[in-house]
Amino acid sequence: MANLTSSLKISEQDYLAGELVSEIKHEYIDGKVFAMTDFNVNHCLLTGNILFVLGNHLKGQPCRPYVSNMKVKIETKYFYPDVLVDCSDFNGKDNFTQTPILIVEVLSDSTQKYDKTLKLETYLTIASLQEYILIEQDKAEVQVLRRSEGWKPNYYFLGDEAIFESVGLKVAVEDIYDRIQNEDVREWLELKAQVDGDKEAF
Repeated sequence: MANLTSSLKISEQDYLAGELVSEIKHEYIDGKVFAMTDFNVNHCLLTGNILFVLGNHLKGQPCRPYVSNMKVKIETKYFYPDVLVDCSDFNGKDNFTQTPILIVEVLSDSTQKYDKTLKLETYLTIASLQEYILIEQDKAEVQVLRRSEGWKPNYYFLGDEAIFESVGLKVAVEDIYDRIQNEDVREWLELKAQVDGDKEAF
């Protein structure tokens, strides 16, 4: 989770002005500012993989993916999702949105409680949001919650195709976890290599 930088409350205007010059990103929750934690290699790769898949799929369409520099504003809260998709016509100067249709968060031990509680509860109040996607980095698991299904979680694993209904996309979980180093991925690649070896033997 992000770390509280001060117990003093500041205004939204001061927060937004500070983010323009700060070298560290901060989230804003009802007047309090929280510094974002550092990210590891798996987190960065997973974010890049999802952005790449969504960017290719949405090329030429009005909906566009944004990486974690784009904030989401929900009432008096501002968050930096790892990836989001928005279909609004931005003027090129905005640095936050209130109308995402899809939000992706990559989980870690330090952030998953935050992403599955406060962020989940807050994100689900966004009228435009159709899907919230939670991607584990220490194991191969993709959780998709959809408004159309009453936010019931759907789970996808290696060998499955994850469905991102809001943007009409099916993507292999294996592609989401491309180059990720964790035990699930290692075992999956070893099994695939063994199967391929058996096929060549015949």
